[in-house]
Amino acid sequence: MSKQRPNTERIIRENMDRIRAYEDAFGVKMPWADEDGVVHDLPDAYPREVCGVVRSGYRISELGRKAAETGIPVMNPILGRNSAEETWNESEAMHKMAEKLGVKFFHFVHSEATRHIDPLDGLELIEQSRGKGGITPAGEREYVQKGGGSVHPMRINATGDTTYLNVLNALVAGFDGTDIGPVVHVHFGGRGIHDFRTKVESGYKAIQICAENNMFIQLDTHKHINNIMGTDGMALAMCMLSEGLAVKAGMDPALSGIQMNVAGINLIADLALVKAFRESIWSEFIISVPETFQNPPADLIAEQGHFARMALSAKLAGANFYRPKAAENVGIPTGESMAKAMWASQNVFENVHKVEINDPAIDKRKVEIQEEAMAVLTAALKLDKMLKVEEVNADFWNKFEDTELIDLIVEAGRSGILDTPRSGGWDLKRFVKTHRDTDGIRRYINGHTPLGVDEKYMPVSYSDVKVEERAPIIYKEKVVMATVGADAHVVGINMIKEAIEQAGYEVIFLRGMNLPETVAEVAAETNASAIGISNLLGLGVDLFPRVDKRLKELGIRDKVALFAGGRIAEKEEEHEMFEKKIKEEGTGFLGVDAFFGPGTDPKDTVDLLNEKLGNK
Repeated sequence: MSKQRPNTERIIRENMDRIRAYEDAFGVKMPWADEDGVVHDLPDAYPREVCGVVRSGYRISELGRKAAETGIPVMNPILGRNSAEETWNESEAMHKMAEKLGVKFFHFVHSEATRHIDPLDGLELIEQSRGKGGITPAGEREYVQKGGGSVHPMRINATGDTTYLNVLNALVAGFDGTDIGPVVHVHFGGRGIHDFRTKVESGYKAIQICAENNMFIQLDTHKHINNIMGTDGMALAMCMLSEGLAVKAGMDPALSGIQMNVAGINLIADLALVKAFRESIWSEFIISVPETFQNPPADLIAEQGHFARMALSAKLAGANFYRPKAAENVGIPTGESMAKAMWASQNVFENVHKVEINDPAIDKRKVEIQEEAMAVLTAALKLDKMLKVEEVNADFWNKFEDTELIDLIVEAGRSGILDTPRSGGWDLKRFVKTHRDTDGIRRYINGHTPLGVDEKYMPVSYSDVKVEERAPIIYKEKVVMATVGADAHVVGINMIKEAIEQAGYEVIFLRGMNLPETVAEVAAETNASAIGISNLLGLGVDLFPRVDKRLKELGIRDKVALFAGGRIAEKEEEHEMFEKKIKEEGTGFLGVDAFFGPGTDPKDTVDLLNEKLGNK
């Protein structure tokens, strides 16, 4: 008899308009509900045999527990190409490496970026960015049919505006697990289309589906908060709020993992970070990811050494899973480069002696992280007295109604309790400022701690940091800035925006995921003199010329300087070709006046902007 799944069936019934839009946008058959509310074409919950393999989130749990026993993290490489055939062919190199090393890995199949977008409200964005950034929903199903996951269990990247739709697709396809984080994080307020409440509610629906169908879930992530200059304690608080939702959904902690960055800058800080999470979270597993927001040496061997430092931290900290990072990974890596990264990481894991490091600084920092997290949770949940780590368990979360918990989370985001310097949601309050000290730890700048949270528990930077006031606008020219296409990556463009503002320009910032034509039209409407656009998915060749074309149609191209940034190519092997083309032909084929790739110094952008606009 099939397992009763009331939440899964209710979510299908209540979201049929979006399910139909998903089918139309991606060309896949989804579960559906008839006029009487009866649900059809919903496959059985896991464990379920798909293509001769019994699929279940517990396949991943078994690997995580083996890592805890052996002290060697299980590798979680990321590789997903635009089609099932391409993904399979590239993955073969990873499969051969795993066989050579005698290990199983946990494959993170990266998905097409368009799936971050609500298919009902954002179809035009989906259409213009079709087939880039990873495997499609149809390709996901085809990949399983080709043999994907037969030996090495898999999860799919299902983040975005309507996470639960991608989770349903993963269940139909036969993936063992999924990545739905960030659920609570203020990383993106619904990836650019939805408000913060809709984002949290969408995440909760995805958790409910995973809980009822025994899917492994990367529940939430410290990594994304780290990426947008948030602190470790704030990230822990947000992850624990996500766990509260998981408890309310009936999730098994054995099917839940929290993703986190290790930086490799300060081993003591990394060990304290993982220990703080390990002792605080309800989820059984930790998925460790090398921090990518550092600047590795521009040499392949040295760069792999750079990532090896982070593998060392993951091993000594006792992470269950570790994501190898391919050197010179411009966009989607090749299977060969990922296989080399797997070899390098496994070499570190097997040849570094596991020791217990008992430096008192570890426990001191651990307590600091936990106290910050408890102070944030106390404020977010409107409690009268300071929470203690040991109080936050399943019984604690079950005291809240799920709607009550969602209301508290949303209010905390909108009021500035849940806050980071580069939080992305348009309806979130922003106040905090942070600084990474020389010990590699990010702390708050004095006077800029989260609003409504007890300051005495907030770690404050010991550096003499001068907070730059917003520079006065001294130039008459306006600059419009935005990412174009199905791209919600705003960290890089945020940095350039801040530099341009500090140079004295007014910036009209459209944030992530915009139609190219919309950006040109906003520039015309606001009488802007320059536009800065970005795409990190390698879609610039297709999308940047559309801004140029629309500016010409509006009759203002000669009055507007057009700059672009991001990745030149989607795939690692294409990168060199486009770099050469720019050197030989300039940026005309992109339709822009200048292109700035990854690693650009913001000052270079400002200098060229000044030059183009005749300002000194």
